[in-house]
Amino acid sequence: MKSDLYVTGKPAADRLLRDDGTALLIGMLLDQQVPMEWAFTGPFTINERLGHLEPSRIAAMNIDRFVAVCCEKPAIHRFPASMARRIHELCAVIARDYRDDGANVWRGVADARELYARLRKFPGFGDEKARIFVALLAKRFGITPDGWQQVAKPFGDHRMRTVADIDSAA
Repeated sequence: MKSDLYVTGKPAADRLLRDDGTALLIGMLLDQQVPMEWAFTGPFTINERLGHLEPSRIAAMNIDRFVAVCCEKPAIHRFPASMARRIHELCAVIARDYRDDGANVWRGVADARELYARLRKFPGFGDEKARIFVALLAKRFGITPDGWQQVAKPFGDHRMRTVADIDSAA
């Protein structure tokens, strides 16, 4: 199930997040110290500048060139250089371990603990961010591996507190 997302206020950016697992992971990575809308628009901005979001191609880019792309105005984040390095590293892991497709991180995973463990291996995905992402997949995409509510705790409940809980444009 692919649900409509209403995160960025930009329909094209929200569609990219909905349809591209790598974009969704990058958006979640950027979701710190900036408004959620700005963070989750980052993958769309990168895609517009590069013409793609292919993890293997991003990972193969010269890091200084990729940092420059992310620092162009408007920057993808309040700290665009450091976040660009994390994105570059994230894309290298996706390319190497998940056949160049961010959605393969969760595709076919039956146990939420396994999903959580995979997410924790990514740069910038600490405990809370990994739990929020598990909740996001469950609440917005219907991806509910066994034990997801326990793993996502406290974000698996019905309180409005994260990107996982946004269910309308208003």
